[in-house]
Amino acid sequence: MSSSPTPHLLIIGNGMAGIRTVEELTALAPQAYQITVFGAEPHGCYNRILLSPLLAGEKSLPEIITHPASWYAERGIALHASNPITTIDRQARRVIDSQGGVHSYDKLLLATGSHPLVIPLPGHQLPGVVTFRNLADVEKMLTVAAPGKQAIVIGGGLLGLEAAMGLLQQGMQVTVVHLLDILMERQLDGVAASLLKSELEARGIRFHMPAQTEAILGASQVQGIRFKDGSVLPADLVVMAVGVRPNTDLAKAAGLSCERGILVDDQLQTSDPHILAVGECVQHRGTVYGLVAPLFEQGKVIARRLAGTDDAAAYRGSTTSTRLKVTGIELFSAGNFLGDAECDTILFQDPSRRIYKKLVIKNHIVQGAVLLGDTMDGAWYMELMRDGTDITPFRHHILFGRPHLGDAGHGPSSVADLPASYQVCGCNGVCKGSIEESIIQKELTTLEEVRAHTKASASCGSCTGMVEQILAHTLGGDYVPAPVKPLCRCTTLSSDQLRIAVRDQHLTSVATAMQQLAWQSQDGCPTCRQALNYYITVFWPAEHQESPLDRFVNERFHANIQRDGTYSVVPRLWGGTTTPAQLRAIADIAERFAVPEIKLTGGQRITLLGIKRETLPAIWAALGEHDLVSGHAYGKAVRTVKTCVGSRWCRFGVQDSEQMGVALEKQLWNSWTSHKYKLAVSGCPRNCAEATIKDFGVVAVESGWELHVGGNGGIKVRVTDLLCRVESMAEVSEYAAAFLQLYRREAVYLERTAPWVERVGIDWIRQQLVDQPAYRKQLHDAFVAAHQPLADPWMERVQGLAGTRDFLPLVSLPFPTLENVA
Repeated sequence: MSSSPTPHLLIIGNGMAGIRTVEELTALAPQAYQITVFGAEPHGCYNRILLSPLLAGEKSLPEIITHPASWYAERGIALHASNPITTIDRQARRVIDSQGGVHSYDKLLLATGSHPLVIPLPGHQLPGVVTFRNLADVEKMLTVAAPGKQAIVIGGGLLGLEAAMGLLQQGMQVTVVHLLDILMERQLDGVAASLLKSELEARGIRFHMPAQTEAILGASQVQGIRFKDGSVLPADLVVMAVGVRPNTDLAKAAGLSCERGILVDDQLQTSDPHILAVGECVQHRGTVYGLVAPLFEQGKVIARRLAGTDDAAAYRGSTTSTRLKVTGIELFSAGNFLGDAECDTILFQDPSRRIYKKLVIKNHIVQGAVLLGDTMDGAWYMELMRDGTDITPFRHHILFGRPHLGDAGHGPSSVADLPASYQVCGCNGVCKGSIEESIIQKELTTLEEVRAHTKASASCGSCTGMVEQILAHTLGGDYVPAPVKPLCRCTTLSSDQLRIAVRDQHLTSVATAMQQLAWQSQDGCPTCRQALNYYITVFWPAEHQESPLDRFVNERFHANIQRDGTYSVVPRLWGGTTTPAQLRAIADIAERFAVPEIKLTGGQRITLLGIKRETLPAIWAALGEHDLVSGHAYGKAVRTVKTCVGSRWCRFGVQDSEQMGVALEKQLWNSWTSHKYKLAVSGCPRNCAEATIKDFGVVAVESGWELHVGGNGGIKVRVTDLLCRVESMAEVSEYAAAFLQLYRREAVYLERTAPWVERVGIDWIRQQLVDQPAYRKQLHDAFVAAHQPLADPWMERVQGLAGTRDFLPLVSLPFPTLENVA
């Protein structure tokens, strides 16, 4: 008796939802179906979530391809790339592809995804107008993207902001145009949206909102957009990121029941018993989902039913959350974050630190959450929402997070205490227990292996740290941390390995280091040249002969380049103090050189803005005549020493913070560091100079001084660790120089003191500086020796300008023609 033929499962759509369903099915029943996949794009399946990092240059194409052609071949899956299906014949149970091929099926899975919305404005078909949906869109944007060019992103939602940041990182000048006055209105309330807008503006994105676009301008190429009020913005690129709509074209043409999406029941069954649907094209219980986690949950249900392992499997809907995938910005939103009249709202807001937390509570259960600046507990709040947990026992502490609650919040302080049911990866719906089981049964030893087998951290990557902790805890002593990432493509060495090589092999030039360390690129790249130059400056300052090409442009020109191509000049005001003579000199110089704007900075200094490059040497020389030297506001260097008036004037002051601050700045200035380095001295514990969020902070107490290290007051705020207490100014001076020299020697290039202190630990730093007085003095003396004599880099540049063309303006030359060439 012959066996029945293997049923044929045909999948229309080669995206994340369809292929995740295939993965789940083949894991449960690898031989149950003959599988064929049709896709419109010329690639295997890729991680659409990573299009933003791809646009920003943080990822490469191979890094976001999750399923190369070999993956399909190894599993006997027939992939038809660049060949979309055009027709479904339900009666004959067959489909017709774009090349005229006819294919029969037993089961059909629609995973057609979504279409990007395109506003039908006049000019929307011009070259240079793109959407942000797939790899082809990213390639179009990268073709246009270049420093100084203008990009307009229409749409202030999640996708639009990710596109804007990506283009900004490509060097473009970016303006986001939004119809409403609230960014990400589907995920944020007004307060969070305002904070996010301020954060993005600080990074360089401009906003035009609320604004309604009337037309896209241009003849053969986009040149700008015009608004309803008649105003115009120029543009070399216009990105439409105004949303998506489910791709129901095939389903409607085949007569399937559709509304906004393809209608499905809890089994993801369409109105045809032989056709299933999954992903963004689906409408389930009135809801259309556009995030990854619900789509993967749907795929699991379909796989179990097709495999016959769980006929009762059903999809009941999803509670979704949103994370903004922009470097350095932490944002989380989930559930009903606006609430209603029957809801309570619990808020925590710290505007100076840009932290905002909001929980919406109803009947003692979390209904929604918005987190900005600190999203550590987002997964926990999601767990509380999904489980319907009564928060009454720990409501008064809930905004301070799980680690603060102890037993009352059932809050584990480490991954070891998390229950097996705890969902680690929201994108892929992976729980802690599944990860541990895979590690043990499949003998996984690396993060990449865990990702490959469980998909945990394989999408947005926000749970990577927790997955690594679970891996380390499960393996115990057998855990070997993953190999460090190379600094750049020019070398196989990490930044820390380069630091050690420069130190131990006495490498005194960038060229020598590249030759001795087997560089893969003859000239290197800006990333490695700048890192090598820094390490050589730290370890071999007397022997190092650096090239200007080994520094970032701001450090080469000793000024900060601004968005319009002009520069800012910031003279140093010792400890934030100045004199009438200096103020008059700055005012006279600003008038003489027609400086467009003068601004007081947060570091107690004065900045001159809008200065052309060719004017810089003359302004430096003029400032130098009044002993106004470089403030190093442009460099990875010691920036400022912020002070309060202290005991000289303030009735609360207990020590002379001004004198201490001026002395510290004159001791430490003009030194290059791995990242910008800021100090502050407060004259009493009221800490008006904010010393406890600086790289090195000094706080006066009645018995002397407290020394604090490793603070940061920027995007990710970190309060300092207390290093020690000392009695005299001389001790403060020694510790300050010793700590700075230790940081310069031990941190990797571009590592701020905050993450460095967290990485090495405050106890280790105390062992080096507090417990070893002789080593502390050695570090102090080494710093002093490396920075004598101290010369103003502005005046050095002014006096060494002969023969250089760095500050000559560009001359416009006629375009060569036969006449003027002759």
